[in-house]
Amino acid sequence: MTSRQPEPRLTKWGHACVRLEQAGVTLVIDPGEYTEPRALDGADAVLVTHEHADHFDESRLRAAAEADPALRIWTNRSVAARLDGLGSRVTVVGDGDTFDVDGIGVEVHGELHQLVHPDLPRVPNVGFFLTGTVFHPGDAFTVPPSPVDTLLVPVQSPWSRTGEVIDYIREIKPRLAVAVHDGGLSTMGCAVVNGIVGATVGKDAVTSYVRLETAAPADLSRLPA
Repeated sequence: MTSRQPEPRLTKWGHACVRLEQAGVTLVIDPGEYTEPRALDGADAVLVTHEHADHFDESRLRAAAEADPALRIWTNRSVAARLDGLGSRVTVVGDGDTFDVDGIGVEVHGELHQLVHPDLPRVPNVGFFLTGTVFHPGDAFTVPPSPVDTLLVPVQSPWSRTGEVIDYIREIKPRLAVAVHDGGLSTMGCAVVNGIVGATVGKDAVTSYVRLETAAPADLSRLPA
């Protein structure tokens, strides 16, 4: 009989950064300037959706790569260009690509950052769909072609309204929507936005909505509590 893979554990490390652990493998997505410093400790791989500083901190990532020669990085071409010198440890990926990190399968979806304003250029942005379960879209409302169990949903940004966040969750219909990209909210703002999103999405009886506390690992099979 084939043994079942353990459920992924997810830890939020500030703003848009999360850490996924499964079967002894640790992946970190989008460790930016607002990420807790411990997020990269012991990571096997780092996935970066795009070049903005709240998702990508070049100096911190280079320091982590120097400290651990086995650390590998997957990202889009524009971020990879800023990590010159790391050679084959950095892999460029784009929409439709797939790869494997020590048994964790990853699909890549999306091409561009969501539009902020026509006067501002749209940078490349890729989303990562891990284990066929967890999707991190970066800064975009990308909809993968396959069903998503756990959506890491960007709840606050210069490029969206709360109503658009709700519509994005409803379009994907995940079992669980986990709030990320909320570092720009005050305590009061966070309570307001999460209250509106949670109450509205909850009416559909399809998706549960949660916000994780920083540095508190959560077993995705047991969420929401």
